[in-house]
Amino acid sequence: MAELNIISMDEVQSKEVNWLWYPYIPYGKITIIQGDPGEGKTTLALRLAALLSKGEALPYDDTEREPVKIIYQTAEDGLEDTIKPRLEAAEADCTQIKVIDESEAVLSMLDERIEKAIIEVGARVVILDPIQAYVGANINMNNANEVRNVMAQLGRIAEKYDCAVLLVGHMNKGSGNKSSYRGLGSIDFQASARSVLIVGRIKDNPQVRVMVQDKSSLAPEGEPIAFELGKENGFRWLGHYDISVDDLLSGIPKEKKSEQAENLILEYLSKGKYPQQALLKKAQAVGISKRVLDEAKKALNVQSVKEGSQWYWQLPEKRDEVFQGCNIAKAGTPATLQSSFFGK
Repeated sequence: MAELNIISMDEVQSKEVNWLWYPYIPYGKITIIQGDPGEGKTTLALRLAALLSKGEALPYDDTEREPVKIIYQTAEDGLEDTIKPRLEAAEADCTQIKVIDESEAVLSMLDERIEKAIIEVGARVVILDPIQAYVGANINMNNANEVRNVMAQLGRIAEKYDCAVLLVGHMNKGSGNKSSYRGLGSIDFQASARSVLIVGRIKDNPQVRVMVQDKSSLAPEGEPIAFELGKENGFRWLGHYDISVDDLLSGIPKEKKSEQAENLILEYLSKGKYPQQALLKKAQAVGISKRVLDEAKKALNVQSVKEGSQWYWQLPEKRDEVFQGCNIAKAGTPATLQSSFFGK
């Protein structure tokens, strides 16, 4: 039995979180990158590793950094015919990227070789791809107590060496689109991670993949970031992309979400002005972000008016102005709204 040791909070030294990539990947913590097979998880991890190996800036991050030493373990792809060519295509400095030899003994998260390798290499990043291959043969991935113990021990190593640990995992085929129910195995995987990133493809434009932050315990959630992965143009970063985790998993296209936002505005403004904050809450309740709502407002030429200390939205007096540049065609507008704006 462990000896009792009481820690007084006045003796604890406060410190700020150190970031590898704010707000997506913290140092000294575990980050999970997950998604369906073939959606671009490994590609994302390798591209980030390539940039870090050269000390180059990560997307939307102006942090100046030296080249980072990385340990990259993969159980699904060959080093010679898959990983090395993809790193070369990303122009990585492969002298900075190391692999623990598993030819004689398979590696697991509880393997002491991980800690020894971090010390010997001086690694600041460890990537294990995929999670299920490195949990350990005797660990039940659906058992909360077992998973919690494994993740806690790996987390202590990450914190001890201020090393960012990235676990890449496949999502399960569970019903529904909620990401929390589609994570691999026990919910304690996601609970133990300080950041969870979901990677998926846009269903009506499959060359476009998006990384969405599903959990951020140490900072406000970052904006989704898109990248293209195609045969003609290869890989390239595309920039921010406005989509929720659940919409990404369900395959709802951005255009459909814009239509939903415009329909919502028309529904609540059809009888007159409506409080701006109340409308925003209505939108967020159905998964429409403020950005999409603002874009719909602009498309519908909605006006902002202030009464006292409160802002309201209202439709323009001329009905034809409502549909200039918006996504909704007159024929596709709900009957109740057609009667309001086009007459019977």
